[in-house]
Amino acid sequence: MKAGLLFYFTLLSITFLCHGDDRSFNDDGNLILPESYKIPWMAAIEDFRTLSLISIPGTHDSMALHGGPEAKCQAWSLKDQLRAGIRFLDLKVFGLGDTLYVMHGLIYQRSTLKEVLDTVRGFLSEFESEAVLIRVQPESFEKSTVNEMVQSLIGNDQNVWVNPGMPNMGQVRGKIVFLQKSTFALGIPFIDTNGKSNKKVSSIKDKDNRIMKQLIEATEVYGGDNAVVTDTSGSGLGTFWGMFLTPKRVAERVNPWLNQYLRQFYPNQPRPCMGIIAMDFPSVDLIQTVINLNPW
Repeated sequence: MKAGLLFYFTLLSITFLCHGDDRSFNDDGNLILPESYKIPWMAAIEDFRTLSLISIPGTHDSMALHGGPEAKCQAWSLKDQLRAGIRFLDLKVFGLGDTLYVMHGLIYQRSTLKEVLDTVRGFLSEFESEAVLIRVQPESFEKSTVNEMVQSLIGNDQNVWVNPGMPNMGQVRGKIVFLQKSTFALGIPFIDTNGKSNKKVSSIKDKDNRIMKQLIEATEVYGGDNAVVTDTSGSGLGTFWGMFLTPKRVAERVNPWLNQYLRQFYPNQPRPCMGIIAMDFPSVDLIQTVINLNPW
């Protein structure tokens, strides 16, 4: 009996040490920033530095605030995500008529792509030193028409980057930057470190190891003509061992580990570039950890 209890508490201690505290995870919808918080953090990035040389915090399924625990991936509104430092948005859209609706699977996220772009434009008009990168993923059989619908939506807006060439920071301040891949052809191309791997999670330890391999790949391929995106999200729904691992529960365990993993590189000079890291339920603390990987 004592041996069993000793094993249990040893296992519990190991889990705590590996995954730290919960300051890296946030499920509170109310964003509170200290007065000294630097919202326009990209102002410190040199104009000559290309986007592929910057470590950028982002969110996975950025607008997934509705649909219950199986669907919800974020706690903050889009406006609050941007104010917290998020500079990459992952949007899944469904085209119906002449409108692009933001979705998460079959669940409408109570916003259109136009409304998202208007919110981002409002943020960039206030903080002109910043740039916001957006990945659009069509969720319908009308994938071939989404490009045309987005192009029609942005028109000739000079503050939207749709070219395939990799820009430097000076070229995109105050602008929306689209990322392209396969079914969406506007913007700069990117490498997805997830590849074709399954995002289903049955073991948190395996998920940690998978993310570590993805980030190692990011440090090996960054800096070229492609952006690099690492998605740290996951869900155990649909698996036997991870049947209770909702996106929130996965993030609750993964985010502290991710924070510790990234901070171990702080003593390095220069610190490695991790590219874009798209997260579920990130905290201000975790966002700052990603931002501070950049050379200042």
